Amino acid sequence: MTSSLPNNGPQTRLPQRNYEVAALREDGSLFIGQSAAPAIDLFESAFSAFTHGSLIQTDYGQVAVEDLQPGDMIQTATGEAAELVWVGTSTFSPADSGKRTPLIRLMPDCLGQSRPERALTVGPGARILHTPPALRGIADGRQLLTPASHFVDGVNVIEVTPPTPTRLFHICLSRHAVIRVDGIEMETFHPGAKAPREVSHSLRDRFISLFPRIAHLADFGPLAHPRTPELDS
Repeated sequence: MTSSLPNNGPQTRLPQRNYEVAALREDGSLFIGQSAAPAIDLFESAFSAFTHGSLIQTDYGQVAVEDLQPGDMIQTATGEAAELVWVGTSTFSPADSGKRTPLIRLMPDCLGQSRPERALTVGPGARILHTPPALRGIADGRQLLTPASHFVDGVNVIEVTPPTPTRLFHICLSRHAVIRVDGIEMETFHPGAKAPREVSHSLRDRFISLFPRIAHLADFGPLAHPRTPELDS
């Protein structure tokens, strides 16, 4: 079934972007919808982690993110599979929001052997389970979920800004988790607690409406791992 996502009134003076969602409802039925919503960090982080062709480890082997379907079983870092319940995608281009969206390209082995297994490009919403050297002193030996942009060094990890439209994706499982994407441990989507607090109640409700199984922000559950302190939320 295809439908429009709820629209909680006009969002004036905010740049808009078209967002598309495929998700499982609580009763197991499939929801497919699309809607225009504000092109602000809270919304864009939910649609901007993986690029077209990124390979995600499932029970059936590696599957390109654009070929995933709600209901697929995704392998997590704990060794247990979790159900894919939400796929969000959007096209990021200057025409939508008046700005280009920088991507991060990781060269093979830049975070360790086969991490990634091949050159991998990710979006601004991507977080990697890997602690940057500068934060190891305060990490207490823990691995932190770190924005991919924190690893940019101009050599092994570089920022690229495509001049043409770019299709990006993100996913939610039945719980927040770390998954393998081209050999790198990356997180599934979770809004955290900080970002939703920084927007109005109407925008918060608009955001929640993008997730058919979510009635309250608490429904996203706990984070699987801590995030870097400046973005811990």
